[in-house]
Amino acid sequence: MKEETTNHPLVMLARRAIERHLGKTTPPLPSQIPGFEEPAGTFVSIKKKGQLRGCIGTILPTASSLVEEVAQNAVTAATGDPRFPPMTREELGEITISVDVLTTPEPVSGPGELDPAKYGVIVQSGHRRGVLLPDLPGVDSVENQVAIAREKAGIAPGEPVQLFRFEVNRYY
Repeated sequence: MKEETTNHPLVMLARRAIERHLGKTTPPLPSQIPGFEEPAGTFVSIKKKGQLRGCIGTILPTASSLVEEVAQNAVTAATGDPRFPPMTREELGEITISVDVLTTPEPVSGPGELDPAKYGVIVQSGHRRGVLLPDLPGVDSVENQVAIAREKAGIAPGEPVQLFRFEVNRYY
């Protein structure tokens, strides 16, 4: 059984939300976590044996509190990421979780204002939007980061886009 490497309160919250959703008896979720009162967009990433098992998030807050945002995104990452089958209770001991808390996205005038190690990117054309978190393994150039975000959104390479960047605080 693999345990979390740290006990950060947001990671523990995400794990408990998933456990509760999958029917495991756990203490109730807290209504607030000191120092994390402000609503924000969040992404919850789940890995199993080092491989992505689910990742869902919000760019801007959709819930009234950060606790609610993390809990909702954790459950959706575990059971609603369309790239993976829903997680089972049996997998709980094999997963690791990280939680990214996003800053408010800001528009940029071009790729020169991006840095894949520091900033996440949002690529938008009309109603299509692709998002890529910062500091991901194998994403080491702005061109690569933007290309992946375009692909996720179904935006062709030459199609004009609006670019936005954001930073994250990542918790393990």
